[in-house]
Amino acid sequence: MASNNPWRHMRSAGIADDIDFEIKGHELQFVEIELDPGESAVAEAGAFVWKDGTIEMTTVFGDGSEAGDNSFMGKLLGAGKRLVTGASLFTTVFTHRGIGKARVAFAAPVPGTILPLKLSDLGGTLICQKESFLAAARGVSIGIAFQRRIMTGLFGGEGFIMQKLEGDGWVFVQMGGTLVERELAPGEELHVDTGCLAAYTPSVNFDLIAAGGVKSVLFGGEGLFFARLTGPGKVWIQSLPFARLAGRVVAAAMPAGGSNRGEGSALGVLGDFIDGNR
Repeated sequence: MASNNPWRHMRSAGIADDIDFEIKGHELQFVEIELDPGESAVAEAGAFVWKDGTIEMTTVFGDGSEAGDNSFMGKLLGAGKRLVTGASLFTTVFTHRGIGKARVAFAAPVPGTILPLKLSDLGGTLICQKESFLAAARGVSIGIAFQRRIMTGLFGGEGFIMQKLEGDGWVFVQMGGTLVERELAPGEELHVDTGCLAAYTPSVNFDLIAAGGVKSVLFGGEGLFFARLTGPGKVWIQSLPFARLAGRVVAAAMPAGGSNRGEGSALGVLGDFIDGNR
């Protein structure tokens, strides 16, 4: 393709379909995927925007990857894993049944960034926040990643149960707000709010670190713990996780006399006692 062509193309010897794509928009983005005859894209339920008439839409149980155990119990287990991460039991497969090129588009549900990643460039696996998956080339598997440390499991918040995307093709993950990519050197540490941790490669070690002293816990509004990420590997950070956006909307919609004393802060609980609300 010519260098000025906005469509990105993948040619891989792996299991994933070859696809072309273009990310459009700024704060409210969508991805437009171009398919050759017989190629398919898989999308999260509810992400569909539009398609050409020659693209057939089929809803399937599980992730539609056609990888691993394809028995009924295998598909049931795979669908159960998706349900744990907050995703639907079903995904939608879009297959081009005509000739020439055809296009289908999927949109992120919240303001932010759609990040295209080629899993073969990341060692075949990406760990990301729950409900981050938007779409992918057919052949990408969508699973679950538990944080195994007890402390992380108890206090990890959004980072306790995450999605695990595996394969060798393109995936499109949705991130809230502005996205920052960091490359961590071996032993290098990065401290991130658990909700703002969008994704990381499996070579990165993830655990928790205390946010600070008693004063910080009670009045800082940042929660009890930070996510501590130790390299080597890549980390993606989102500036506006959906839970934070939803919290701001709910706080703004509170009736007169309500209050918002800080996200994740114990002051909110203490204030409710003072106001006589508990």
